[in-house]
Amino acid sequence: MSRNERGVYFFPDGKKQFVPLENSPVVFTELVHKLGVSSKLEFYDIYSIDEPDLLALVPRPVHAIIFIAPADVYRRLRAQDTAAGLGTKKLTYDGAGDQEPAIWFKQTIGHACGLIALLHSVCNGSAKQFIAQDSILDEILKEATPLKPLPRADVLYNSDALEEAHMSVAFKGDSKAPLAAEPNGYHFISFVKGKDGHLYELEGGWNGPIDRAVLNEADDVLSEKALDAGIRKYVKAAEGNMEFSMIALATNPESAV
Repeated sequence: MSRNERGVYFFPDGKKQFVPLENSPVVFTELVHKLGVSSKLEFYDIYSIDEPDLLALVPRPVHAIIFIAPADVYRRLRAQDTAAGLGTKKLTYDGAGDQEPAIWFKQTIGHACGLIALLHSVCNGSAKQFIAQDSILDEILKEATPLKPLPRADVLYNSDALEEAHMSVAFKGDSKAPLAAEPNGYHFISFVKGKDGHLYELEGGWNGPIDRAVLNEADDVLSEKALDAGIRKYVKAAEGNMEFSMIALATNPESAV
């Protein structure tokens, strides 16, 4: 495996692999701002999905949640999803254009699951309105939205601006950044509210969006209904393994003052 001047790694077959992102609100917030999302949006730690006092620390409404699950729990729930007819790892989804209730990106860059989760979170639902015109993210969306999944994935793969933004924060955070060649035992998943009011689970290693539930108009993705239909499925499948972490994308309350 070789590395270029920006720290991006390449396998002998030419496949690109990034240094994984730390699941830190500070790191993710810095990255979305670099990509062109308004400074009014920030990521916040979610310390509990059951304790009201801890839930109250997260500003509402929550535009999206990035949830990190250990690999064994992820595989367990995905086996249940496959049995329930909710997809497989084989790509079958072919959605494209503005008719998609939630835009979905297939991951073709190694170790970029954090970046893909971030893109799913800010490119859907109520967060999308905070993307600045002519920003990196706005230009990516203009090019990628009309395309089918594989050409759309190529837009991300070939974007120098996206690569530079990712690598500018990849070595930041409280823990030492792992090497791109190291195995990654966790999966980053985004939960968003689609244009149709449904809760969608988005992850670039699956075959497309997973429609988890119809939400009420007043429900955000941290509502009880959304939690029951999404994150709590992982908690149940974990069978006691609580190696989860999650961050919420929300509007900074001070930005409205």
